[in-house]
Amino acid sequence: MEYEIVIGLEVHVQLKTKTKAFCGCSTEFGNEPNTQSCPVCLGFPGSLPVLNKTALDYAIKAGIALHCNVQECTKFDRKHYYYPDLPKNYQISQYDLPISIDGFVDFEIEGKAKRVRIKRVHFEEDAGKLIHQDKVSLVDYNRAGMPLLEIVSEPDINSCEEAYQYLTDLKSIVQYLEVSDCDMEKGTLRCDANISVREKGLAQLGTKSELKNLNSFKAVRDALAYEAKRQIELLEEGGAVVQETRLWDAKELKTVSMRSKEEAKDYRYFPEPDLPSFILSKEKIENIRKEIPELPKEKKLRFIKEYGLTEYIAGILVANKADAEYAEECLLDKRVEDKKLVANWLIGPMAAIASSNNIEISRAGIPPEDLGELLDLVVNKQMISNITGKAVLAEMFATKKHPSRIIRDKDLAQISDSGALEAAAAQVIKENQKSVQDYQAGKASALMFLVGQVMKITQGKANPKVAQEILKAKLAK
Repeated sequence: MEYEIVIGLEVHVQLKTKTKAFCGCSTEFGNEPNTQSCPVCLGFPGSLPVLNKTALDYAIKAGIALHCNVQECTKFDRKHYYYPDLPKNYQISQYDLPISIDGFVDFEIEGKAKRVRIKRVHFEEDAGKLIHQDKVSLVDYNRAGMPLLEIVSEPDINSCEEAYQYLTDLKSIVQYLEVSDCDMEKGTLRCDANISVREKGLAQLGTKSELKNLNSFKAVRDALAYEAKRQIELLEEGGAVVQETRLWDAKELKTVSMRSKEEAKDYRYFPEPDLPSFILSKEKIENIRKEIPELPKEKKLRFIKEYGLTEYIAGILVANKADAEYAEECLLDKRVEDKKLVANWLIGPMAAIASSNNIEISRAGIPPEDLGELLDLVVNKQMISNITGKAVLAEMFATKKHPSRIIRDKDLAQISDSGALEAAAAQVIKENQKSVQDYQAGKASALMFLVGQVMKITQGKANPKVAQEILKAKLAK
């Protein structure tokens, strides 16, 4: 029997505000436990929440960017559950009137267009953080009350790779809006996944499992792959999938049962009595719409049109906002006319340095003008070879020196003077008579061997094009 995977994702994004959702406590990351809390976020009797206006504006902005319908009337609700990290025993969230509904994210997967519908984007406060140690669990309430957006997709995702690409594109959009830094290590982007399987061709959804503890995009992909396999094997053995919440065990690379899955009725939602309904005027929504910057998809199309880049290369360059801005500064450098060459250096040598140091290319400490100078020396002035250029780039990253100084200090400049290369070419011809005969017999590859020998004699400094022309002239005689 052939099965189809059905996935829906719930993505929690912490908004980049200075204070929490409903109080004045700081949202700064990394402070001592329980130093960023007050009677409001701890739920003391008599304390009253006040909505963070900036957080509301950010929520509206995200809804617009995700092609949602922003609701003119929105309200908050109490979501009840009991857990040590929830000091009030309820969470201020949204139930039937979220800020935005009915959006979508479009992306490409394996060369095909894919649309994942977004059911809702709602605003809520975060819970605290449990820290589990040997025989004891501690709780830090610094995170309690942090402003969150929950972005809930429809079950439109049908593979682990689609889930990965959806998350990648969603993260990119949110980062471009500058409403969140989406740092999974700091917990400002978290994801829960609902997954079920069904016989291919059926319309009815199967019984779903909710997966938690997914702390990286790779973990999302791996956990979904494992859970899909587990459910299919269970069904093929004649068993039944139980609706439950499961945790991803990154060490054992498997999901484990946590608890039965709650339904909406289990949370006993009712309107938050301490907050009024909010009317979002059309004027306010349109003013926020005007603040939305050029988003990844539009920037990608512009890079293709203005710089002649391929869709693949443009897609890599615009995935991260800071890297896209850095790339554009490099592409605008007039010293190198071939913009494809600039882009290839960005996604090649520059990306390799960034990846090996676990940073973005924009944080490598190489100013765009220095990269432009290096490419000018390689391409236009032919002072150094392409290979030497990559070595110089690595030295630029390590020392933060200008490329021309590195070339001068390390004596890396190519020898392009024909007079200086004549003796080397003559020596190579004399010492490699078999290759000379092969070339004269029509074996073109023999010439490249001879060029390599000139490079060896000159310790890699010979300009290979000049060396090749000199060898051709001598061999023709």
